Amino acid sequence: MNTGYSPLIDAIGRVHIPARHDARIVSLVPSLTELLFALGLGSRVVGRTGFCVHPKPEVRKVAKVGGTKDFDLEKIRALAPTHLIVNVDENPRERVEAAAAFVPHVIVTHPMAPLENPSLYRLFGGIFGTETEAESLAREFQAAYREAVEATSRLPRERVLYLIWKDPWMTISRDTYIARALDSVGWDQIDVGNSDRYPQLHLESVFGCVDRVLLSSEPYAFRPRDAEPVREAMNIASPVPGHTVRTVTVSLIDAEMTSWYGSRAIEGMRYLASLRAAGSP
Repeated sequence: MNTGYSPLIDAIGRVHIPARHDARIVSLVPSLTELLFALGLGSRVVGRTGFCVHPKPEVRKVAKVGGTKDFDLEKIRALAPTHLIVNVDENPRERVEAAAAFVPHVIVTHPMAPLENPSLYRLFGGIFGTETEAESLAREFQAAYREAVEATSRLPRERVLYLIWKDPWMTISRDTYIARALDSVGWDQIDVGNSDRYPQLHLESVFGCVDRVLLSSEPYAFRPRDAEPVREAMNIASPVPGHTVRTVTVSLIDAEMTSWYGSRAIEGMRYLASLRAAGSP
């Protein structure tokens, strides 16, 4: 029964119906593969991408179908899925549409803020008959979110630059899930004056606008050695005699805790609150 979960509408407005208990699911979104297992649906997951690495070791038993961008349509077809889970940002629309030609149900997701997680849990719970598990996760997330906001509400807000790539340097726009997750604990992602959601920039161009630079662990896996060139570009001595040298903190940050919506967002909110309280990752 689907009590309290109707209508079941995904990110593009498509209405879904409750699935049969023998549903076969292929997930092309790492964080949502983990969510399916957290909802008790692991036995129904028949396919995943190579980037779907949680939860270990259970997910290793699930067949791989390629990457999030270049998933193999024939491998998916061979698994005979009833449901395909995709994301607007992570999966190319053209390939998703090609898969939709032979997968009966395609669930499109696009969470844009941490507070959208409970509705995401409920969407999956309603479709796959795990409403009780979804409500439990929703309560846990809401508690973690509330505690994170309360724990950081009295800290001075900081202007941050969240870097996701080097050569060229790339960051995120404010209109992203990551930026809103950072905002919830008092970190304000700066506007670099580019309308792209993941814009390129010159570090020198934001000198004086940033209190902290956060080096993400994905999609580019920043290492401690990467912090030095960032410091060199950002920590520039004041040209005015007698003024102090401006120092910008540069830190590594676990991207799974900032960008993975789904069940990991619960731990993610606690992680972000802990970092803010400590002052440095």
